[in-house]
Amino acid sequence: MTPPEAPVAGHQVPVAETPPAVSVCLEVLRKRSDFLAAARAKRSGQPGLLLQARKRPDDGSTIRVGYTCSKKIGNAVIRNRAKRRLREIAQEVLPELGHAGWDYVLIGRPGSTVERDFEELRDDLRRALRKIHG
Repeated sequence: MTPPEAPVAGHQVPVAETPPAVSVCLEVLRKRSDFLAAARAKRSGQPGLLLQARKRPDDGSTIRVGYTCSKKIGNAVIRNRAKRRLREIAQEVLPELGHAGWDYVLIGRPGSTVERDFEELRDDLRRALRKIHG
């Protein structure tokens, strides 16, 4: 294995055409007051999830997101599976369609969040974001 070569003066290092391997880090909502504030704001229901979104008054530069699944979804194993799926689609979709300075809460739906195809769940979040920001 050979170490990478240092760039020579006057030569440009080619920039990779693919996006970087690291993703945008989303800040997670933890305070009950943040969840309650989002519950009073805009919402968009889709077959796989419910999205609540609000523009923060402090107009921060980060995207904050929270996840919740009630006991209607199922036992702890099912609820955790639903939240894992919601976290994964949020990490994929929110950096491209979410707006900085906004709080988003993704709420799992009984049955459909866990059983719905992952591509359809991702499309549900995209549609919900377009509806809220459109």
